[in-house]
Amino acid sequence: MVDIQEKYLKELQSFYWENSFSPDLMNIERLAYFAELVVEKNESVNLISRRDIGNIIENHVFLCSYVTKYIPEKASHFLDIGTGGGFPGIPLAIMRPDLRGVLVDSTNKKINAVKEFIDKLKLSNVIAENERVESPEFIEKYNDGFDLIVSRASVPLIILFRYSLPLIKEKAFLVAIKGGDLDAEYRKAELKYKSYIKKSTIFDLYYKPSNVRNQKGKKLVLLELHK
Repeated sequence: MVDIQEKYLKELQSFYWENSFSPDLMNIERLAYFAELVVEKNESVNLISRRDIGNIIENHVFLCSYVTKYIPEKASHFLDIGTGGGFPGIPLAIMRPDLRGVLVDSTNKKINAVKEFIDKLKLSNVIAENERVESPEFIEKYNDGFDLIVSRASVPLIILFRYSLPLIKEKAFLVAIKGGDLDAEYRKAELKYKSYIKKSTIFDLYYKPSNVRNQKGKKLVLLELHK
């Protein structure tokens, strides 16, 4: 398995070099190991699409680590809603060890896998919870607990807002990795939650060499929220 980890390491280094991004080598090694763990676990638990196995670095590990350059420096406690196999929460925890985080998913098998990854990667700054974020128990436990919400789940932004508001501090950021045409989805969310949005930016997640013009349609929504 050392060979596959070496392959993932080289792929990551190539993407970072192409995009003038230079994470610490130890972090890149951890991310390569994470990719290996996900692929291994995917044999028994559906964490990512089987068709995506060959592109795990580009579509999952690199992309989720690359977006950390958009994460506000002042954030300290994050919640990853619908983490699935640990995306984007684990790459975020590796790249930003100063952040403390909770990775949550309602699927027990997925959270058990994520707990295993956290343990094997020796990440002391995150925990995983098998919960629904909208449940009264979760809200009571983490009420006003986060200044950063991250999500790569496919739920619409309007739902992400509804989940996030009881859990964020007075000032917080919401970061969502989305695909496709966001205009209608964003307008719908803005219409209902405009009073909470202090500032909003939508970034095109283009990168070299395979998504120079963002033909893959990857976008990052960054919202500054005030309660």
